[in-house]
Amino acid sequence: MGDSKLKILFVDDDNFLRKVYKSELSEQGYEVILAADGEEGLEKAQISDPDLIILDMIMPQKNGFEVLTELQNNPATKNIPVIILSNLGQEDDIKKGLDLGAVDYLVKDNITLAVIVEKVSHYLNSKTKSKAALIKNGHSDKVNGEEYYKSEPSREK
Repeated sequence: MGDSKLKILFVDDDNFLRKVYKSELSEQGYEVILAADGEEGLEKAQISDPDLIILDMIMPQKNGFEVLTELQNNPATKNIPVIILSNLGQEDDIKKGLDLGAVDYLVKDNITLAVIVEKVSHYLNSKTKSKAALIKNGHSDKVNGEEYYKSEPSREK
């Protein structure tokens, strides 16, 4: 029984949005895992090992920036592409989200469900941004004696 469906973790405290995205993404053939806050999102990211995470920024427990930072600092989750989907549309927030490692930052008011589905497909199938590509093309490192992969080489000079 091979489970070939790609997994998406959708982290948002809005119950209605969770239902809408689960329905739409499931229809597109994805397995959708839901989390209602940042803490639950981090737990499910580690347990379910999703292929992509869609992350809200304004949530109880931990906000999206905190979640993104923890995901990036954890060797088990750092290669999972994260798309931020938020109402925070200020340039500083967008820059911060992308600097923290998100592959894209989408503002809820400015985007349609169809475009989000298209972006999800793009990142899941990307030869450079998908989880498999990041692991394959990454640079092996050792942390606590275990090997893992970094998505980008260090740019320090």
